[in-house]
Amino acid sequence: MEDKAQIQEAIKSQGEVVRKLKSEKASKDQIDEEVAKLLELKAQLGGDDGKHQFVLKTAKGTRDYNPKQMAIREKVFNTIIGCFKRHGAETIDTPVFELKETLTGKYGEDSKLIYDLKDQGGELLSLRYDLTVPFARYLAMNKITNIKRYHIAKVYRRDNPAMTRGRYREFYQCDFDIAGQYDAMIPDAECLKIVHEILSELDLGDFRIKVNDRRILDGMFAVCGVPDDKFRTICSTVDKLDKMPWEDVKKEMVNEKGLSEEAADQIGEYVSMQGGMDLAERLLQDQKMCQSKLACAGLSDIKLLFSYLQLFQVTDKVRHAVVFDLSLARGLDYYTGIIYEAVLTQAGVAPVTAEAQNGAPGEESVSVGSVAGGGRYDGLVGMFDPKGRKVPCVGVSIGIERVFSIMEQKAEASAEKVRTTEVQVMVASAQKNLLEEKLKLITELWNAGIKAEVMYKKNPKLLSQLQHCEESGIPLVAILGEQELKDGVVKLRVVATREEKVGTHQRLSFCLLSSRSFSFYQVHFPPFSSQLKRITES
Repeated sequence: MEDKAQIQEAIKSQGEVVRKLKSEKASKDQIDEEVAKLLELKAQLGGDDGKHQFVLKTAKGTRDYNPKQMAIREKVFNTIIGCFKRHGAETIDTPVFELKETLTGKYGEDSKLIYDLKDQGGELLSLRYDLTVPFARYLAMNKITNIKRYHIAKVYRRDNPAMTRGRYREFYQCDFDIAGQYDAMIPDAECLKIVHEILSELDLGDFRIKVNDRRILDGMFAVCGVPDDKFRTICSTVDKLDKMPWEDVKKEMVNEKGLSEEAADQIGEYVSMQGGMDLAERLLQDQKMCQSKLACAGLSDIKLLFSYLQLFQVTDKVRHAVVFDLSLARGLDYYTGIIYEAVLTQAGVAPVTAEAQNGAPGEESVSVGSVAGGGRYDGLVGMFDPKGRKVPCVGVSIGIERVFSIMEQKAEASAEKVRTTEVQVMVASAQKNLLEEKLKLITELWNAGIKAEVMYKKNPKLLSQLQHCEESGIPLVAILGEQELKDGVVKLRVVATREEKVGTHQRLSFCLLSSRSFSFYQVHFPPFSSQLKRITES
């Protein structure tokens, strides 16, 4: 009883903490964390019968997906996979966890976000942080020097989630990579073309693809007076410019990273620059930048890249621009050359509440920002190869969860109904005691590869069957009745228009919903299935 009283007191205190945070309008993540503690205390208390009560919630930074959300996800995945295949990629898969040493030291300051697993069998393992390092390990392990591949799988980050912005601890990545020795900037330009195609096809709104080169950054740091051993840490700080104002970034460089104010100010002048091929040409004439061979090599490749992007018809878009942006850094250590990031500049949808997104009260959603990123990483495979043989690589990763957030908002804002199944025809009955005939007919349809459904009742009402079709978006309903069986015909109804056609003399007339109108076809019956399949595929 004493333990129960202590738990009740703890519940009371924790409830006050939650109420105070809500009254102070604290962040959703902070409130969620304290609510989770409250639910855990209540679970310890148990129900009236003293049994343990489960806390019914997903782990922090994860979510469930309902059928409507999964239908949207499948549509997005199909668009992305279609683009990858159109560009000649093949797919692979790798384990969800890797040896810890495989992942260690590849992500710079982000290495602290790697999930380490408990030792279960003599191996120190970690959950994969991305799909790029496992891909490099795969190439080295299998001695592959030439491949164009895509990989879609879940990755894990011990991050502070912001779920209303599509930021999770468990999420999918969609990667496209080209490995092999090729002429400069041709594969790199194709990766940017792929990003442009996918974002345009998904119609997420206006976007901008920012481009830079790690060699330009390193050359810039050198001529601005950054010590060699501070290149990577200063690069990580510059990478925060999309989230923090320059004054805060400068403060971190000077106060936390020990950089001189003079060097920071010089960096500030460069990272404020944006443009296209003209900016690259101007920087090649810059007195400071031209002192760095590394920066000049990067600037020459940027010029070449933009010339290929023009041929790919990527740079002539007003709403979907490609910009040479010196503030783009991307903090991952393995990048060696060109880097890029796609950012949504206008989502084009009204914000929805977090409640609509994940079933919990919360703040309104905000811009999701970056939706794709990548770059060249020529040295990563060599880290794993026993002989240090390098395989040049370039790739891009689509931030799929952020794309889903936008697509879900668009679905909420649109009156258009999202179909969660692909059923083409519902087999229904008009009278009682026709279950056997319905099951025979639907078996014939299934065997013919037609997507069909029947209600799991012996004698359902016809109205209930038709309502199910309307609710599920099933376009056609094949109706069996005593007279139809006697005449050897099937009555077919178009659900949207309620038009019906009944075949006579072993002929069946019915409508099929096409993209714009209903077309009428004459088919023989039996067999019904082969005729219906041919028409639904036409």
